[in-house]
Amino acid sequence: MRSSASTNRDHAGSRPPHRSTRRITRPRRSAVLGVSLAAAAGAATLGLLGNVVTAANPTLPQLAEAAGRYMGGELTANLLSNPTVTALAGAQFDMITPGNEMKWDTTEPSRGSFNFGPGDQIVAFAQAHSQRIRGHNLVWHSQLPGWVSSLPLNQVQAAMENHITTEATHYKGKLYAWDVVNEPFEENGTLRNSVFFQAMGAGYIADALRTAHAADPNAKLYLNDFNIEGSGVKADAMFNLVQSLLAQGVPINGVGFESHFILGQVPASLQANMQRFAALGLDVAITELDDRIQLPATATNLNQQATEFGNVEKACLAVSRCVGVTQWAVGDADSWIPGFFSGFGAATMFDSNYQPKAAFNALVTLLGGTATPPPPPPPPGNCDVADVLNAWNTGLVANMTITNNSSTTITGWTLHFTLAPGQVITSGWNANYTPTSGAVNAGNLSYNGTLAPGASTTLGFQATHTGNAAAPSSFTLNGQTCTSH
Repeated sequence: MRSSASTNRDHAGSRPPHRSTRRITRPRRSAVLGVSLAAAAGAATLGLLGNVVTAANPTLPQLAEAAGRYMGGELTANLLSNPTVTALAGAQFDMITPGNEMKWDTTEPSRGSFNFGPGDQIVAFAQAHSQRIRGHNLVWHSQLPGWVSSLPLNQVQAAMENHITTEATHYKGKLYAWDVVNEPFEENGTLRNSVFFQAMGAGYIADALRTAHAADPNAKLYLNDFNIEGSGVKADAMFNLVQSLLAQGVPINGVGFESHFILGQVPASLQANMQRFAALGLDVAITELDDRIQLPATATNLNQQATEFGNVEKACLAVSRCVGVTQWAVGDADSWIPGFFSGFGAATMFDSNYQPKAAFNALVTLLGGTATPPPPPPPPGNCDVADVLNAWNTGLVANMTITNNSSTTITGWTLHFTLAPGQVITSGWNANYTPTSGAVNAGNLSYNGTLAPGASTTLGFQATHTGNAAAPSSFTLNGQTCTSH
């Protein structure tokens, strides 16, 4: 995954798959319009959407499938133990992309030693919810185990072909598509100088696609990249590449447009650009959609984001071979954005409590459904928490400032908050933290327990994470809800 005018991570970013040059039909499932009402009802029971999902009030994927498209989401295995996340993902997506579980560093951490357990968990979840799966990914320069880059160049092709064959064979018949080669281009339109390019030149891409097709002939095979959504040198490079591949008879079915946008920067040329790829006989897909906002997000920002989510969906609907849109997260709480772009977040359709935002309602309305009233804002709290988060590959630091907004002095306090799944506190300051994961209580120390009206105190912690670097959420102070930013 990546974003316009900025570095992104694939998940990372946040990627897809493909085939031969024959005409392909749009992915449809006859049962989709009855999609997983049990899962949707579970979401409603949890209050995720504020009303009951019924035939008269269809889910987002039901609405999308009625228009011949899918509505996808990205999911990581560490979230499968969170019932709020799984209920929402099960109800509001009908295509699932694993965030990290099928990438090379997970599936073949050492040469010839394969680990498909995490990916199998994602597949099992999707199958249980009658969802299709986009495999992400087979060949990528990032999240690549060191042993691959250390190989003599004359051994790289054999290692790549073996990796593709083994993984694609393992998932044969279970996946809708593969991101075969992910993010092959530099921003200037040249091919990345990856170990695969060094060993095989530009031909590594055709070889990867042919190898994947041989292992799983029915999976659609994609190339996937970021900053190719609008017109420009990188988009032209991808277009020229797929033209060349098709001319050679290389099995390729589509191109994935990651679409990691910044608010206000969704390219006006998105539809026209996707259409020129579709005119080659390829499917196109929005594979990793998010639209990041500089925090704190305002109502105006969120309404603009809703317009931009709607414009992306409209572009897909206008291109007959656009098969669907996938959001790169389930909601803001598990989005990769805050951990990689300091000061930015709120990039998805669901907020940090997995409640629908204006962007969700915009898509529902666009697709012919009835928008869900947003939950009322919480009443002004007697406390405020300002949270500054800095994250890196597997760790993060959170610094928090508590302010007493009440008219009375607080003597002794406990700040309660929730860590994202996979985060574990390793050290902290200015408070006692227990437990170190999940729902955490931070209690004052002897020297900072008194807060006069209007007074503030600071505390913080360092934690490890397994890919979800979201900020703490759901703050209360001595049982009273706090405003947070």
